[in-house]
Amino acid sequence: MTASESDPLEGLDEAVALRRLVDGTATATGTRFFSALVENLAQVLHTHGAWVTEYLPESRRLRALAFRLGDEWVENYETPIDGTPCARVIDETRLVHIKDGLLDLYPEEPDIKQVGATSYLGMPLLDLDGRVLGHLAVMDRRPLPADPRAEALFKIFAARAAAELQRLRAEQELREREERLSRLIASAMDAIVELDEALRVTLMNPAAEKVFCCTAGQVVAKPFSRFLTSDSFEKLGQLARDLDRRPRGERYLWIPGGLQARPDGSEDPFPAEATLSRFEVNRRAYYTLILRNVNERLEAERRIRSLTRETAYLKEELRELHGLGEILGRSPRLLRVLGELKQVADTGATVLIGGETGTGKELVARAIHGSGRRKDKALVRVNCAAIPGTLIESEFFGHAKGAFTGATERREGRFALADGGTIFLDEIGELPLALQAKLLRVLQEGEFEPVGTAQTRKVDVRVIAATNRDLESEVKEGRFREDLFYRLNVFPIRVPPLRERGEDIPLLAEAFARRYARQLGQSLQPFTDDDVALLKSYRWPGNVRELQNVIERAVILAKGGRLELARALPEGAAPPLLTRAVGGQSDASEAIRTVDEIQAFERANLIRALEATQWRVSGEGGAAQLLGMKPSTLASRMKALSIERPE
Repeated sequence: MTASESDPLEGLDEAVALRRLVDGTATATGTRFFSALVENLAQVLHTHGAWVTEYLPESRRLRALAFRLGDEWVENYETPIDGTPCARVIDETRLVHIKDGLLDLYPEEPDIKQVGATSYLGMPLLDLDGRVLGHLAVMDRRPLPADPRAEALFKIFAARAAAELQRLRAEQELREREERLSRLIASAMDAIVELDEALRVTLMNPAAEKVFCCTAGQVVAKPFSRFLTSDSFEKLGQLARDLDRRPRGERYLWIPGGLQARPDGSEDPFPAEATLSRFEVNRRAYYTLILRNVNERLEAERRIRSLTRETAYLKEELRELHGLGEILGRSPRLLRVLGELKQVADTGATVLIGGETGTGKELVARAIHGSGRRKDKALVRVNCAAIPGTLIESEFFGHAKGAFTGATERREGRFALADGGTIFLDEIGELPLALQAKLLRVLQEGEFEPVGTAQTRKVDVRVIAATNRDLESEVKEGRFREDLFYRLNVFPIRVPPLRERGEDIPLLAEAFARRYARQLGQSLQPFTDDDVALLKSYRWPGNVRELQNVIERAVILAKGGRLELARALPEGAAPPLLTRAVGGQSDASEAIRTVDEIQAFERANLIRALEATQWRVSGEGGAAQLLGMKPSTLASRMKALSIERPE
């Protein structure tokens, strides 16, 4: 018997295993993703069986998403968990490792008997709120000894499986929302027609088919001019062009005087009251034309617009899950933020997120919403700095028809759209004083009046606010209401700047690099120690957003798979001494350096030494010994260069 036969984990290469995981699942989704993940997991750990399942809590059963035994796939596998090692994984929500004697522990379990399994390793797949989504496990006919490397890799595979399950759940929710919208349109008694940018028919509901005496299949891709008089079609085209020039959120109108419509093939027009709205999908313009009487039009337009916007928010959340929407990092300061996030998410309390521009405050807000009780409702974002002061009240609370010049119809505000869900008030420090009192009333009483009406509207909305300003100083300067500050500051969370998250910089940079390399179809070499030192030597005033942009530039400039970080960083950001060392220049020792350049290089070098020794300054194997200097000298240089150990 060889060593590898007695120990199936001997020779395990973490780097190769991770590469296999990434390469095997990078382009796959759904069933193909789980099949690729299970197959690679079995190969990496050299086990006889591997499977990933979805947990059905109502029946306490596991349904296999992918199950491989030996060289064969097991189809349509479903089993109760009671009496199996899987029950411990699900009930205790932790990794369970049975190294040997599996059959002795579960002598009545038929699957274990049939396979002849003697060892087992399983782990739950958890949602952000700790709810069990499923289960990942391997089983072997040989003992499976404890190996921290193998368990670490197994947890990475489990994290990938959990993320895919979450994405599929979000996709299912989106489909259900879109199905609701489709049913609403199909069941409406009013004619609803969708037109493309050339005013060709792309969709008709059954009521429109009845009005125009045709079927949707007969007229899709045909000009809508066949259903209007020439004057009305010209009028419709002019109104569509007017909507194109309007700002987002205002691209809808009541068609004054209505339209002269006619059934297909008829020369006898009939008057129709109508509304027209514009939306975009994949940067292409589309128009929704609703023909109906005034009273019914007002209610249906509100419902359709509300569902359409809610679907748009869900699509945005789904795009976050597809890309780098997750919060990446393992630095102590970020882990503290994540801990605070979990504490407050399910409480419904108002949260005030502080931090510099580009630190990811919106990402934290999305995570709080997605982990709370309102996650099935909309998350409505308002950038207080991007809305003109004269329009903020209308944007927040909506307005009645005729409330001001240009208010040709009633419009819902952001608080109404967020009813039952969460509203994210980004850049809250930019909110004008005149509106702060009205916002305070909504927070305290849960009610407001739309502009131009005395009717009070009640809403149930969770508020998350964010700012890069020091609101306490703003209060002292009289630019922000003290009572509003205390009402918002129920649970403050500070998102640390990237310079305080040194350990996260390589992790984020590698994730961004993989993302952009995949988009451009490139193959990149791994980051070198010099690459990491160069990234850490920069102060990142633009934080994570700036890092993302720098990495995207570096991928575009890459030569032979080698990232051009020095060229991608802002001019003067990388010390020339370090830049030439990274680029392999032979004249690095001949150039004259400024004091700032030498200090920047020294700082990066000291940080590398400290990280290599887990921030141990003195003693055997400490950073001082590694650098060839006295511990007191190193401590003095750390103080002079403002080097502090991360919390």
